[in-house]
Amino acid sequence: MPKVYKYHVSPEQSLINKDFGRIDYCDSYQIVKSTDETIDNLTTEIFRIPKWVDFLMRIRGSLVRLFGLNTGKKKDITESIYYPIGTKAGYFAVIDRNENEIVMAENDKHLNFRTAVMKKKSEQNCFIYLTTIVRFNNIWGKIYFLPVKPFHQIIIKSLLKRL
Repeated sequence: MPKVYKYHVSPEQSLINKDFGRIDYCDSYQIVKSTDETIDNLTTEIFRIPKWVDFLMRIRGSLVRLFGLNTGKKKDITESIYYPIGTKAGYFAVIDRNENEIVMAENDKHLNFRTAVMKKKSEQNCFIYLTTIVRFNNIWGKIYFLPVKPFHQIIIKSLLKRL
């Protein structure tokens, strides 16, 4: 199982910050692997959600629906893998990409967020990052994120450790 490193800034040259504006929360988790997988394959593996995470996401969806917020419907992961801009990778819409990074987003009235899977190749290793940035649009975004944040951190680490 790979060691997961946590950072409070997005990786250099990441597409995730492009046109986002103010960032109220940022985390970036990294693992190191020896792999030649494409960014699409890595994204698929990361977002192949375990049943316990899917269960938590369904509970979250039921709760936020009561407040008229987006529930983030999940797209099934298929084996033929390429995520063009405008499609979904797991729960989130792909808004930007290149051969080394896929950026996904969800915007709502209470907060906007982006998440990105990025790989940086060295001679012997591949550094894989899963980064999240959040902007609170109002007090409800801050309130919403308080109970979500600890689960988010546990889930992200778990998703990366499975690679």
